[in-house]
Amino acid sequence: MKTLYIIRHAKSSWSDISLDDFERPLNKRGKNDAPVMGARLKQKNIMPDIIFSSSAKRAKMTAKIIANEIDYKKKIIFKKRIYEADINALHNMLKNIDDKYNIAFLIGHNPELNELAEFYVDYDDNLPTCAIIGIEFLCEHWKNVKPQNANLILFDYPKKSH
Repeated sequence: MKTLYIIRHAKSSWSDISLDDFERPLNKRGKNDAPVMGARLKQKNIMPDIIFSSSAKRAKMTAKIIANEIDYKKKIIFKKRIYEADINALHNMLKNIDDKYNIAFLIGHNPELNELAEFYVDYDDNLPTCAIIGIEFLCEHWKNVKPQNANLILFDYPKKSH
């Protein structure tokens, strides 16, 4: 079985309009939400074998905060191509994950993450910032992940009451 957690980056700042979109950092709310979501993952004993993140500043910050909250000690794989990857590129990236990893985090951006969730599990709402969608695939190899063997196992976001 393979499990994917799709995580949208936390809320980003628009205060400095001179910054390129790729360089926008988290704002105050984002810096508060990311540790909250990391703590919720830790509470559920969710620990990835590998974390992939967009290398855009807001996604990197989110990835590092969540990794810190869950005590993830391995290297985070930052990939610039996640930043503006379309759904096909993301799906192909997932299909090429080494099978020694069973649980993967993918931290990135909308609308692409929304489209990926919709592709696998018919999630057709807007993915809020710092939201997490967990998808379990009933297969032994990442190359076999597809909508037909995907099950939604988690949907959480900062404003969701617990």
